[in-house]
Amino acid sequence: MAALVCAFSSAKSTNLARKSVRATTHDPKVTVVNHPLVAASLAILRSKTTASADFRRALQEVSVLLLGQASAAWETVPHQVETPLKVCMAEILARPLVLVPILRAGLGMLDGMLALLPHAAIGHIGVYRNEKTLRPSTYFCRLPSTIGEAQVVLIDPMLATGHSACEAVALLKKSGATRIQFICLVACPPGLEQLHSQHPEIPIITAAIDPELNDLGYIVPGLGDAGDRYFGTA
Repeated sequence: MAALVCAFSSAKSTNLARKSVRATTHDPKVTVVNHPLVAASLAILRSKTTASADFRRALQEVSVLLLGQASAAWETVPHQVETPLKVCMAEILARPLVLVPILRAGLGMLDGMLALLPHAAIGHIGVYRNEKTLRPSTYFCRLPSTIGEAQVVLIDPMLATGHSACEAVALLKKSGATRIQFICLVACPPGLEQLHSQHPEIPIITAAIDPELNDLGYIVPGLGDAGDRYFGTA
C-alpha cells in the first residue's frame, strides 16, 4: 500500500484529476466507484512515469476495491455455524464464483482478486483486437463446468470499443452463464453503449468513465496499453 500512501500526499491534485476525467452516466447498470483509494490507485496507473512494479501493485489493489463493490450485489443464504461460545446463524454465498479475465491484460486484475477469493474457479477468454478493423477475434476459451450455476465476474482493465467485451459475454452465455458482471478499470461512452446494446442486462463496475476514443481505438486520457504496462512489454 506504499504507493497509495504516496498518492495521498497529493490529494488536492488527485481530486482535481477525478473531476476533470470522470464522466457521468445515467445507465442504472453502470456503477462508477467513487472512492478515495480507487482514485489514488487510478492516479498511479494513469501516470506515464509509473514503473511496471508499481503499476502491477496498483492494478491489483484497485481490482480488489472494484470487486468489493461488485460483490455487494451477490446473493447469500443462511448458514448455521458454531462459534467458540454458541451456535448462531450466519450467511454464506449462495453460488460458486468464477473469475474470467479477458487475456492478456485481464490477468493483472485477476492476481489481485484471487487474494480476496482464493477458492474461486478461473476461466480464460482470449480475444485480440484487429488493429485495422478494431473488431475482436477469439483465439482461446476455457471455462469451468460450474459456470451455469455460478456468479461470473468478467474482468478487463479497459472497456474501449466494447467489441471484445461483447464477444466475451456472448461466449459466457453460450457456455451457460446466466449471472455475469463486468469489471473494468476505465470505460468510455462508446464502449458502454456497445456492450449494453448487445447485453443490456450486464452490470458494469468501473473506476472511471473517460470521455473519448482516439482514431486507434484507445481510451483518452486513459492509461495506455494496460497489458504492456503490466507485463513490461511496452
